[in-house]
Amino acid sequence: MAVKTHSYKTDTDVVKTEARNRASRDEATLASGSGIVIAGTVLGTVTVGGKKKPLAPGASDGSQIATDISLQHADATSKDVRIVTLARGVAEVVLQALVWPAGISATQKAAALAQLETKLITARNGV
Repeated sequence: MAVKTHSYKTDTDVVKTEARNRASRDEATLASGSGIVIAGTVLGTVTVGGKKKPLAPGASDGSQIATDISLQHADATSKDVRIVTLARGVAEVVLQALVWPAGISATQKAAALAQLETKLITARNGV
């Protein structure tokens, strides 16, 4: 039987520098219906209830604003799941490791990166 290998990103593939003692991280609730989320997924915060969802630039529930980055894999297809996120700076992340929604435009991506910058989370190429 052939050995099957999987290549999963981890938080260290995404975050390269952060505040001492991981003070940039927070625990959050990933909303049911968010599907499978992997480390590096850019998240937004739903205004009502404060749960996280993958960034949705066309939404109007708060998830259209980039607020966090998931630092773990989670399956929130049918239930809420507690996850660890990069929620504030000063932190640097690898731009190429970020996971974006399908079909996001360059303008929307630039806006999301600017929103993360307001939280002192900076994305850099190949940090």
